[in-house]
Amino acid sequence: MANAIRALAMDAVQKANSGHPGMPMGAADIATVLFTKFLKIDPRQPNWPDRDRFVLSAGHGSMLLYAVNYLLGYEDMTIEQIKNFRQLGSITAGHPEYGHAAGVETTTGPLGQGISTAVGMALAERLLAARFGEKIVDHFTYVLASDGDLMEGVSHEAIGLAGHLKLSRLIVLYDDNEITIDGALSLSESGDALKRFEAAGWNATRIDGHNPAEIAAAIEKAQKSDRPSLIACRTVIGYGAPNKRGKSSSHGSPLGDDEIVLARETLHWNAEPFVIPNETLDAWRIAGLRNVKARKNWEEQLAALPAETRIDFERRIAGDLPADLGKAIAAFKEKLVAEKPKWATRKSSEEALNIINSVLPDTIGGSADLTGSNNTRSKGQQAVTAEDFSGSFIHYGIREHGMAAAMNGLALHKGFIPYSGTFLVFTDYCRPAIRLSALMGQRVIYVMTHDSIGLGEDGPTHQPVEHLASLRAMPNLLVFRPADAVETLECWQLALESKDAPSILALSRQNLPAVRTENSEKNLCARGAYELVPASSKAKVSLLATGSEVEIAVAAQKMLEKEGIPARVVSMPCLDLFDRQSSDFQKEILGEDTVKIAIEAAVRYGWDRYIGADGDFIGMTGFGASAPAPELYKHFNITPEAAVAAAKARLEEKS
Repeated sequence: MANAIRALAMDAVQKANSGHPGMPMGAADIATVLFTKFLKIDPRQPNWPDRDRFVLSAGHGSMLLYAVNYLLGYEDMTIEQIKNFRQLGSITAGHPEYGHAAGVETTTGPLGQGISTAVGMALAERLLAARFGEKIVDHFTYVLASDGDLMEGVSHEAIGLAGHLKLSRLIVLYDDNEITIDGALSLSESGDALKRFEAAGWNATRIDGHNPAEIAAAIEKAQKSDRPSLIACRTVIGYGAPNKRGKSSSHGSPLGDDEIVLARETLHWNAEPFVIPNETLDAWRIAGLRNVKARKNWEEQLAALPAETRIDFERRIAGDLPADLGKAIAAFKEKLVAEKPKWATRKSSEEALNIINSVLPDTIGGSADLTGSNNTRSKGQQAVTAEDFSGSFIHYGIREHGMAAAMNGLALHKGFIPYSGTFLVFTDYCRPAIRLSALMGQRVIYVMTHDSIGLGEDGPTHQPVEHLASLRAMPNLLVFRPADAVETLECWQLALESKDAPSILALSRQNLPAVRTENSEKNLCARGAYELVPASSKAKVSLLATGSEVEIAVAAQKMLEKEGIPARVVSMPCLDLFDRQSSDFQKEILGEDTVKIAIEAAVRYGWDRYIGADGDFIGMTGFGASAPAPELYKHFNITPEAAVAAAKARLEEKS
């Protein structure tokens, strides 16, 4: 049965003339034992909520997963898909892609991401079990990881968090083959991986990864542990290929026709390419059916729940929002418009969360050791601990990258809407996981505070200037920068409603005045931009701004109007949403036949498509400085006076 995996991996990589045969061949025995004896899945119901999760963190070995899923009988994984490995339009991408094929729980390939995402999945299992009971939620998360996964820094963050929370349902099978692309692992690594995991609070053991009895015994022991477990499976990369086994040459290149012939002889595999003998395929397909009874029993347990509990569980797994959320948001918006609080938008976010978390049990909050700065913990929100998973706030520690990856796992598992915070400048530490959130279309909400030079005295290391532009460049990511409490609430609503894209809320440290002084039943941020202040007559100037700079635009508009220059203010809280609108709407909002002045305390990159050749930009051209925020705005000439001067100069040029 293991040789069936090896044969399919050899054949598919050879036909594609591209891929990684060594890892599937070396880890085939591990996968065979895991999938046929332990993994609780049903290929006929691949989205069964209480299934075990399997994460191929060593995503370059994707043919292992595709081969297993074909052998088990996943309907979409046909032999034709195996033959079309790495070809355009196939579901068998070079690395496993979430949403392409059933049985692929997360996109992997960037090393370290899979194991770190799996920590979030294991955490979600414990959190959901605390809410619905272990008759409904009782499954494991298994990871097959490589040397590269364990070397990447994000894995260090993730295993620390998993050990701290004692995520005992997390079992990592480490393909311990001592080979990397450059050659022997010893070229770059002399540490003891097992001791590192043990120091982080894990159980760790080493076994023979080609001995099915040892593999099974180790998994059985791990299932009974009260801590997460690492099983280092000593394997031979390219197992079965007589000239390339144990060598880096089998890692990332086809074996070649001659070596495949020899490997077939070594493995006593006589079948033609892409053909699995009936006896072997039958054994795999029977293994694929072994959990049907368990799945049906689970469905009976779910049906036996009180109707309200069952409906809530099903709603959360589907990712739908409760009906009363919209009402609560509308009522709070009306209150904000009436009271006009002068809050920093991070404070506005906290107040919004007080409302949201009171009616939306799906949210799981957190912070990377900046809870008091990010304002991500709402009233009454209890912390999650290793002893009590009923809380809804996670202290991630100073682990921004691991936090972001874990949130992906929480979202992928289903049942939760994760959000957590750090400073906007540290999106650089989160970026690989944010990119995967966007690539996989996951509803993950990143609360990023201290969003500009407005944070003041902490200086240029903490003042993001290029981050808004770089994040807006990422496909399928919504970057929100609200101007006041009402916009913050509306942006939160949009982030929660965005089921197929992550969101970033870029929030201010400094207090901002209320700019939305009239209530609207509509969410004005929903189309990305709207006219906040109209001109007194036919406008000659359009002042475009986001976040804390909307206040500057409003002041500049008043100054221009006093000088007899009709001007309007456009708030643009989400350029990503604005870019999705019709060209007619965009022209209307930007203001045809007006001089356009954009104001943002960040770099200009990305703004020229809105302001045009006769417009101008008021913002940053370099890094910030350490000083109180008001002084910095004056020093860098991000002021109403600067906007007025730019508008008048452009009008003069135009005339």
